[in-house]
Amino acid sequence: MSAPLARIALTSGEPGGIGPELCLAVARSAIPGELICLADRDLLADRARMLGWHIALRDYDPSTRTTHEPNTLTVLHQPLAVPSKPGQLDKRNARYVLGLLDRAIEGALSGEFAAIVTAPVHKGVINDGGVAFTGHTEYLAERTGAALPVMLLAAPGMRVALATTHLPLKDVSAALTIESLLATATIMDADLRKWWGIQSPRIAVCGLNPHAGEGGYLGHEEIDVIAPAIKLMRERGIQATGPLPADTAFVPQMLAQCDAVLSMFHDQGLPVIKHAGFEQTVNITLGIPILRTSVDHGTALDLAGTGRADASSLMAAIVLATEIIARTA
Repeated sequence: MSAPLARIALTSGEPGGIGPELCLAVARSAIPGELICLADRDLLADRARMLGWHIALRDYDPSTRTTHEPNTLTVLHQPLAVPSKPGQLDKRNARYVLGLLDRAIEGALSGEFAAIVTAPVHKGVINDGGVAFTGHTEYLAERTGAALPVMLLAAPGMRVALATTHLPLKDVSAALTIESLLATATIMDADLRKWWGIQSPRIAVCGLNPHAGEGGYLGHEEIDVIAPAIKLMRERGIQATGPLPADTAFVPQMLAQCDAVLSMFHDQGLPVIKHAGFEQTVNITLGIPILRTSVDHGTALDLAGTGRADASSLMAAIVLATEIIARTA
């Protein structure tokens, strides 16, 4: 008898955003695995009726393995604090959103779920709800006891990881240290081997300043921090090159020579990969003890309830999770 397909937890994210309908949208298609959507069942039913989509919602039974079928969705019911309307945020539902994540993380750590796939959340309303929250990546690390999470986005032909994540630009330089860059590259090297099966990952490391500092005329971070970190990476057996000027690190000739790019800050690398493959890009968290993939976009409140939100990134996140699970089984 063949082994059951992977059971994946899908968190529906901010209830006023496009997350619930994206979950319904992917449920209309064939998915190679068992998909369990964590959401308020009534929210999903109301959103499906609003969109005119006929999707059968069935209750999750952890003792039963059920392969996903098109136009069905298995739901692990988590009740909203208050009813939600498309396009409207309500801070009273902030803890509901985090509760979805907590239940998924608990299941992933116990082995109930092989992976977590997350729909977008709204950081502002969670903070307004009284919970300090900087993003999925940091929250997952805290809940799983991981010392250093690494955000990596993957698109066809490109992988980009971040040395710093959700920081104001003025704080980036102080956050970059030789130790932090070495730790980030070490995690990248390990997880590129583990998740993607790359035997000897090649990592291109960006500089921080224009022209990678222009020999110190445009900044000293490359000389004082980034280059020494790269030297240590190489001494540890990591194939790292750089510091590279960020304006040329992403040209096709350079990308052909590396398996991933390490960017120094959020908006140095993410605009490039999203331009290259928006709606096909997947966010994956490295350095944590569970597999988590996600969409590459936000809650898109203006599209919520219209049925016009593109579910391609969420589907890509699900497909990547199933591919990694199969590769590492």
